[in-house]
Amino acid sequence: MAKREEYESKTESFLMPLMKENNFELVDVEYVKEAGNWYLRAYIDKEGGITVDDCEIVSRRLGEWLDEKDFIEDSYILEVSSPGLGRPLKKDKDFDRSIGQEVDIRLYSPMNKQKDFTGTLVSYNKEHVTITQEDGTELVFDRPAIALIRLAFDF
Repeated sequence: MAKREEYESKTESFLMPLMKENNFELVDVEYVKEAGNWYLRAYIDKEGGITVDDCEIVSRRLGEWLDEKDFIEDSYILEVSSPGLGRPLKKDKDFDRSIGQEVDIRLYSPMNKQKDFTGTLVSYNKEHVTITQEDGTELVFDRPAIALIRLAFDF
């Protein structure tokens, strides 16, 4: 197991009981390097949306635990936040939650001279993602061909 995966897994294991205790959902944990700094990020959600106070509760408890266990070798920045509107769908639970909602899909390579598609998420499995476009056309994409899939949002 790579260092990154180990840190994410240990953090996720610690957070699960805390999520249950507060009726939160752990959306994702990531350990990434950006602009020369390491970040340990926990994305949380709940029915009705996450507040700053919710993030503070989790951040405080997680920070204390990380200080006590001290298993991350690098210097890093801890962030706890909501997943945000533009967050990609990665895990099965992300897809499950998004069935029936409008999604944006970006492909690595064009399909019918087009890379960007929007439609209602109808189904998914390990190999494919199916959407229905506004005109009723059903499109099936191979999952490895998808560079990004996220909830669509209009302003």
